[in-house]
Amino acid sequence: MKDNRKRALFGIVLLAAFVLWTILIRHIDVQKVGPNGTAVGFATINVWFHRLTGVHMLIYTITDWLGLVPIIVCMCFGILGLVQLIIRRNLVKVDSDILLLGVYYVLIILGYLLFEMVPINFRPILIDGILEASYPSSTTLLVLSVMPTLKFQADRRIKSLMLKNVVTVFVTVFSLFLVIGRLISGVHWATDIVGSVFLSFGLYMIYKASVILAERKGASNGVQ
Repeated sequence: MKDNRKRALFGIVLLAAFVLWTILIRHIDVQKVGPNGTAVGFATINVWFHRLTGVHMLIYTITDWLGLVPIIVCMCFGILGLVQLIIRRNLVKVDSDILLLGVYYVLIILGYLLFEMVPINFRPILIDGILEASYPSSTTLLVLSVMPTLKFQADRRIKSLMLKNVVTVFVTVFSLFLVIGRLISGVHWATDIVGSVFLSFGLYMIYKASVILAERKGASNGVQ
């Protein structure tokens, strides 16, 4: 129980770090160095890193298409929950970790929509002539929020140790490739990626702690 409390507390700390990071971006070293004179926080560091990496549209395109993978993962777990609901004919009887996963995915979507409506930063380049919101990096947020849940569920539901290891390697390599690719593609400021890391891992740790807490409560109440 103590470990789970630490896990939940760590998640809350990461979310607090995300809020603080967002506030700092709006107030520290803000300069109008973005496209069309848009203001950018931590401008000196962001501009330096952007010039260092340059812009690589091929990497951007690849990471954009690979962003469909976590969406497919979400759909697969959604189908799993729907099948359980149809077979068991009661929403309460759907596995608690799947129900909480649905809530978790909805929170991710809401977070994405919020920052689309209230942009903090805009991209360092125009995409097809359009200035788009850039903070936090939506692809990074999606990958780092969803892919860890694939490993978490695989560890719980797959019996084969070899298959579990395959999933772990895939999730790790895929996530690193997407995040690094997004970072060096030049379509985001570096601080956009950092913000996504704080938010995604914070949400994931709280999801994981919630699953364990729900199952312990279910076990204490004699729920099978």
